[in-house]
Amino acid sequence: MAADRRTPVTKAGKPAARKTPANIAAIAAAAKSADKVSTPAAKGDYALEDQVGFHLRRAHQRATMIFNEVMAQFDITPTQFAALAKIDDEGPISQNHLGRLTAMDPSTILGVIGRLSRQNLVEVRSTPGDARLSMIELTLDGQKRIDEMKTFALEVSKRTLAPLKPGDAKTLNELLARIC
Repeated sequence: MAADRRTPVTKAGKPAARKTPANIAAIAAAAKSADKVSTPAAKGDYALEDQVGFHLRRAHQRATMIFNEVMAQFDITPTQFAALAKIDDEGPISQNHLGRLTAMDPSTILGVIGRLSRQNLVEVRSTPGDARLSMIELTLDGQKRIDEMKTFALEVSKRTLAPLKPGDAKTLNELLARIC
């Protein structure tokens, strides 16, 4: 439906919103609200040590350090372990789906799968009937190794959460899951 020639149009060719007193008031209120949100805090109001991102980064560093100590004998990274554990849970899986389940972007999961394949822990097979779709599965060595790794993996969480009371550790895990 063509706009009336007297109706202003946007660059995209769509009719522009009419400037009524209600629209103008709403735009002004939104602009005022946006200013409040984007106004920086006074210099003295910000303390890095009080920010959630700071604490999350420090907790991640602690968990990674503990992972590296506990899992050192396997010569594996946390992302590689996550991929192996999820393949073990799911069975043969597409790289895309594995990336989503392990919260890894496409380039990261591609590199992880490449390294695991070179270590003969996973095998990548094309799908009959759709050569574009590859399925990733554990090799026999990969299955043996992940079974052994999983017996140690619970220790990583146990040590990471050791400073907390059991109820607090459970609550922390639940709260983190809610913001992810």
